[in-house]
Amino acid sequence: MQLGLGAGAITKFCVKKLRMKSTVIELNPQVISVCRSWFKLPPDGPKLEVVLGDAAVEIRDEKWLGMIDALAVDLYDHDAAAPVLDSAEFYKDCRALLSDDGVLTVNLFGRSSSYESSVAKLAEAFGDDALWAFKPTREGNTIVLAQRTPTRPTRADLMARAEDVKTRWDLPAPKWLRVFKPVKTERSAT
Repeated sequence: MQLGLGAGAITKFCVKKLRMKSTVIELNPQVISVCRSWFKLPPDGPKLEVVLGDAAVEIRDEKWLGMIDALAVDLYDHDAAAPVLDSAEFYKDCRALLSDDGVLTVNLFGRSSSYESSVAKLAEAFGDDALWAFKPTREGNTIVLAQRTPTRPTRADLMARAEDVKTRWDLPAPKWLRVFKPVKTERSAT
């Protein structure tokens, strides 16, 4: 599931490359129209459902509870200044969607956003030991991963999983491990 469609790149990647069934919740009908007409977003079908709605409301629908294996959150205002949904309560609702092995990824980017504040809210919802992050990009994007059920796999286990991703989908996952590590929160540091 993806909250926020953006330009549809994540959606198309999940449907076409990963061949995953994907559901997207998007608030703005113009975004959906632009993605379909300009960015080649496929029509709804067995592998894709685009829901026009408010993500904060839609994720509370009981039909989704415990059903989502991967939840991508990328909800920004029209200026990309800060996440529009960034509270512990919202992240708790997101956690409730996830299957036992499910993960949430959130793009923490924006001129007025605060990485530490968002991470604290995520930690409140998921727990201090459930958070992982990639090194921030030059552009300021930081992708944080939160696990429904926290684990701390060994580096060897992570490398084996990365090699599997590389083999299955021809993605450079082993390189990603150089910039991916557990998040240290204020609470976990004490």
